Amino acid sequence: MILISILSLLLVGLIVGAVARVLLPGPDPLGIGMTILLGLAGSFIGFFLGFFILGRPGGFILSVLSSMLLIYLIRRSRL
Repeated sequence: MILISILSLLLVGLIVGAVARVLLPGPDPLGIGMTILLGLAGSFIGFFLGFFILGRPGGFILSVLSSMLLIYLIRRSRL
């Protein structure tokens, strides 16, 4: 049961991170592991932003937007 939860969490992170990277093209030398972490961090941020701003947990779109913001910040920090 725990293994299924971990695998589904990794899959959600991969999907959110991949969608964010596709929607915000550019030079990103991130591997699949970093894409998963990016998606998980974006989902975490999107959840709490939605909860505090909208009064309900953020969904997929807010997670992707948060991941896109993280990609932008990563790019700006490398310059």
